[in-house]
Parts: sequence; C-alpha cells; structure tokens
Amino acid sequence: MEQKTVRQAPALGEFVVLMALLISLVALSIDAMLPALSEIGGELGARRSNDSQLVISALFLGLAAGQLVYGPLSDSIGRKPAIYGGLVLFLIGCLLSIVSWDFSAMLAGRFLQGLGAAGPRIVTIALVRDRYEGRAMARIMSLVMAVFIIVPAVAPALGQGILLFAHWRMIFVILLLLAVVAFIWFGLRQEETLPAGRRRPFSLGGIASGFRETLADRCALGYTIAAGLIFGAFVGYLASAQQIFQELFALGQLFPIYFAVLALAIGGASYLNARLVMQHGMRRLSWRALQVLGGVSLVYFGVAAALGGQPPLWTLMAWGMAAFFCMGILFGNFNAMAMEQLGHIAGVAAAVVGSLTTVISLVLGTWIGQSYDGTVLPLVGGFALLGAASILVMHWTERGRAVG
Repeated sequence: MEQKTVRQAPALGEFVVLMALLISLVALSIDAMLPALSEIGGELGARRSNDSQLVISALFLGLAAGQLVYGPLSDSIGRKPAIYGGLVLFLIGCLLSIVSWDFSAMLAGRFLQGLGAAGPRIVTIALVRDRYEGRAMARIMSLVMAVFIIVPAVAPALGQGILLFAHWRMIFVILLLLAVVAFIWFGLRQEETLPAGRRRPFSLGGIASGFRETLADRCALGYTIAAGLIFGAFVGYLASAQQIFQELFALGQLFPIYFAVLALAIGGASYLNARLVMQHGMRRLSWRALQVLGGVSLVYFGVAAALGGQPPLWTLMAWGMAAFFCMGILFGNFNAMAMEQLGHIAGVAAAVVGSLTTVISLVLGTWIGQSYDGTVLPLVGGFALLGAASILVMHWTERGRAVG
C-alpha cells in the first residue's frame, strides 16, 4: 500500500519569514501608497487634501471587519483555508483598485483589500499560537515583526520608484503579484497547525461564548485596549506622514528615506525585544517602553508648541526614533500577553483582540490624521496622550502585580 507523505514543517527561519510576508500584505498596502496619496486623491476627485487619507482608513475599516470572521472561521475549518480565502479577497480588492474610476470605487477596493488582508493578518497570529505560547510566542512575534518591519522601511521607496516610471495604478499591480507569491509559498510549504480533533464547530453561540471569554479575561481585554491606543498613534502617523514630510518639510522624493529610518527603529526594537524578553519578561519591558514613550512625547510636544508647531526636522526625527523604538518593544509583547491564556480558543481570541485593536486604532488614528493643520502638534500630542492612556490601562490590567 502506498505510504502517505507527511509534509515537514518549515524551519524556524523560513517560518518567520513566511509569517512576516503574510502579515506584511497590510503594511505593503498602506506604506507603498503613501507617496501616491495626493495623486490618487487629485485624479479620482477627493474633495479635500485630508480626504486622501481615507485611502488608508478604508483599508483599516475592512481589516477591522474581516478579523471578526477569520478567527472563528479558522477555528472551524482550519488555519490554511481561512488564509486562502483572505488572499483571494485581497486579490479582488487589488483588481478593483487598479481599474477604479472614481474615489468611491477606490475606497471600495481598499475596503476589500483590508477585508482580505485580515485573513492572513489575524490567522497567522492564531497559527503562531498553535505552535508557541508565553515568552516563546513573544519571541517569535518579535522576530516576525523584525522581519516584517523591513517592508514598511522599503515600501514607500517602492511606491516612489514606481511613480517615477509608471502610473500609480502600477503599485496595485505589484501588490497583486506579491499576494500571488504569498499564496503559492504558503500553500506549498506551511502545514496545517490545527488538527481536525481540535476544531470547534462554526456556530454563532460558540463564537459569542469565545467573545465573552476573551473579553472577560483581564489580560486579554486590557492589553487589547492598550495595543489599540498605541497602534492608534501609529495609524495617526501613517495617515499624516506624507503631508508632514512632503508638504510641511518639503522633502519631496526624499520622503521614503526618512520614513524608512523611523520604520527601522521599530524593527531594531523588535529584534532586541526577541533577545531580551526571555530574560526580562514581557511585562517589565513593556512597562519601561510605555514610560519612555509617554515621557519623550510629552516633552517634545512642549518643545514643538514653543516653536509654533514647526520644529526643525532633526528634532522630529530624534523624537520619532525614540518613540518608534518603544513601539517596537510594545507591538509583539502586547499581542502575546493578550493571547497568553487563550490558546484553547486561539482563533476566536485572535479575532476579538485583532478586531478591537484595529477599531480603536482606526478611530483614534483617523482623528489624529484628520486633525493635521500644517504642524506636528496633532501627531506628537496624540502620541503623548495615547501613551499616557496606555500606562493607565496597563496599570489597571496588572493591578496587584508588580510590573516595573
């Protein structure tokens, strides 16, 4: 009788890079667009200059909606089919964006891209949780983030380079091709991590039960809110970065270089966190990072306000390097701490954590971005305010336990 071949799991290095690629579809869809936002808004009929930011917000809206579905679905049918479905929707969204005839069609395509990207974005977290837990998961997520951060570091340069030789629609063609590569690689190399015996029937009652269990867990709820606050500041930066660098500081085609420097600060911190978390723990590192983030942002807000909201570029970069380094510490740890006690419902839990984080960050980030007034004050003030709020939330979450 013919013996069935058992697929070998990819080695750690390949696994990390593959997970980073799947998650990075979101970052690519955001950051490669940044140099083209003004052109997209102008050509497709956006009413105000700040409305071009909605090309970013529409994707986050789809991301928030999609995460509610993919997590529970992956608990029922397995991780791989759920990711396949998301990638197919992402491809459809890319096609609609390529042929978009007005701004509304573009926003619809972007919503579909976000709805599709939610599949790999959220299910990969459950997939990692299937294989790792606790500090080990935090280490893997930090390694994934360290690789993943290369994408936003180079994506604006990719978008800017495409604009030098082709129409902005070509950016969406490149996104489509990368999604096809991810689909094939994932299909050929990644094994299913949720065996049939551990799957949960897809039912509204079961999903509601998983939602209640996740929200009733203090760590899950607290660190989800804290992650939403911190990511909200980051979304505000993504929404207004093109205007700040290209309009306020008149950097033109140099914008991707400055964007990349700040992105690499996050990547460096994520890599360092992967090395330190096993020794010092997620909570202590996160607590220190939050204190530094809130403190430097508050001080710099005072400096920027004293200079009329238009400080020298080097001071903005210095503040950004410090603030983004702290974010690199926080991103992987907050996700791991939120999921720490929920391995038995990893799919539903990842959906709740991811969706709530995205909704909070979308609302707050859009508010920060739409508040752009030709100065850096809305951005820096948003970082200071949300950093302080995250400190309070973490203090509430860890009430009765020392974290410093």
